[in-house]
Amino acid sequence: MNSIPLPSRLPEPDHVNLVVRKALERQRLKRGVEILSEEVEERYRLIVGESPKMKLAVATARKAAASKATVLLLGESGTGKELFARFIHNQSERANRPFIAINSVGLSKELLESDLFGHEQGAFTGAHKMKKGKIELANGGTIIFDEIGDISREMQAKLLRFLQEREFERVGGVTPICVDVRVIAATNRDLGAAVKSGAFRDDLYHRLNVVAITPPPLRERKEDIPILAHYFLRKFSTAARRIVTRISNEAQAKMMAYDWPGNVRELANAVEHAVVLGTGAVIEATDLPPRFAGDSFLSSSENLSYRDGVNAARKDLVLKALCKTYGKRAAAARLLGLETKYFLRLMKSLQIE
Repeated sequence: MNSIPLPSRLPEPDHVNLVVRKALERQRLKRGVEILSEEVEERYRLIVGESPKMKLAVATARKAAASKATVLLLGESGTGKELFARFIHNQSERANRPFIAINSVGLSKELLESDLFGHEQGAFTGAHKMKKGKIELANGGTIIFDEIGDISREMQAKLLRFLQEREFERVGGVTPICVDVRVIAATNRDLGAAVKSGAFRDDLYHRLNVVAITPPPLRERKEDIPILAHYFLRKFSTAARRIVTRISNEAQAKMMAYDWPGNVRELANAVEHAVVLGTGAVIEATDLPPRFAGDSFLSSSENLSYRDGVNAARKDLVLKALCKTYGKRAAAARLLGLETKYFLRLMKSLQIE
């Protein structure tokens, strides 16, 4: 009877464990990348919507991404300016290179300069070794200067020189450093007014204002509220480990009637509040923050005329129809038994964007 030959040498247990660990680590890294990609894809849903103003802003961002032009993102806080910056970066040929955000608020001139340009060893007290700045670290990629309207005149001059020459020196250094970066700036300030008052340099403003994009405030894209609210509902119910399946019609109607001064960020906070403090599988109007309590259209004024009251009621009805149809105008018109063209004119007359 022939015997089965045995391998001359069995693998060492430590070697087997190492191979298994590396295989598991590769699987974890792969899943981590997949999860991150899913999260990035989910976040970009926040800048997609049915409203014409949002579609125009996204189309402009997409065109800008295909170029090397400097982009200036304007508009109110909470409208998603950083999301637009990331969208432009990820749609560009620099997508696989660094994306670095710089927020100048709260930093002294010295700290901001070091943060931007880096410093050489011994440049100042505490500079024990050379440090690269964020502009240098972003080489090949994209850098966003958030709250650009808040930087000092002195830093504006240094930033202008960098934009003109695409080179800089580290603090305490004398050697010019050249970089290739895509520049995006963002602010919620009126830079035109700041230029007129002398608070912001005219030449820097024109250097930044090559392609200007203004993400619309939420009150001007109300047809997108149901989509955004349900996105946040899924996100926060998962995070809270709660089963919350939908938002009631009454709660959605109150959301549609609200003006959202804090924009998308405020909407996210309102939905999270409702998810955390609510008790059922449906978000009710009573689960929303206290500011949503009361009648949605009569609470704004105690002295409405008859005409104002009728128009307010019509607007409330139209908003509820849009809410039920997730912002689809033709479907909302059918729901109310109206012709689509008449419904669109009605929306315009009621100043519903």
